[in-house]
Amino acid sequence: MTNNLANNLADILARIAAARKAAINPAPATHLVAVSKTVSEEGIRAALAAGQRLFGENRVQEAQAKFPQLKADYPDLELHLIGPLQTNKVKEAAALFDCIQSLDRIRLADALAAERDRSGHAPRLFIQVNTGEEPQKAGVLPSDLDALVAHARALKLPLEGLMCIPPAADDAAPHFAFLLKLARAHGLDHLSMGMSGDFELAVKFGATHVRIGSALFGVRA
Repeated sequence: MTNNLANNLADILARIAAARKAAINPAPATHLVAVSKTVSEEGIRAALAAGQRLFGENRVQEAQAKFPQLKADYPDLELHLIGPLQTNKVKEAAALFDCIQSLDRIRLADALAAERDRSGHAPRLFIQVNTGEEPQKAGVLPSDLDALVAHARALKLPLEGLMCIPPAADDAAPHFAFLLKLARAHGLDHLSMGMSGDFELAVKFGATHVRIGSALFGVRA
């Protein structure tokens, strides 16, 4: 597994570099977020051995079972929450994650601010935007983004960027372009967009973070 993973990682990084070279206005840097959802600790350690240090998890509980020891063993490991966050998990999430990419509502912003004031834990934040306005998907609606950005800034939360997951059936390009436009309008420098099937396209639209799971770890059941 280690050799295959190292080869996959090298291939992905080369493809990111090539996409950046072809882009008209790439981000100053594009970071690979290794999506380790359902990946065992052994698999994550293989990625760490290959040099990967930035990981993304979808669920707080799963991350709690895997990452405390890994973070102790690798102090430079960075962990992002890329799945929806319930307000009753804010305490645990703020203690474990370096960045939460799924802020999507005022109530959650309030809970994160309260936890910061209580514990001092203040992960960096991205707002997840539901660019396809899909009713079953997390993320703030574009029409509500202005209010959420203003609220987060009033609370002095460490808001850095925007994140999106385009509808699976759509051409991702318009969604990436839209997210870039929204980020620029709000003076946000970071864009988390693009996954295993479309990360090169996302890089061309200025992605600073691409979230890649299956292309790195293999298809999971």
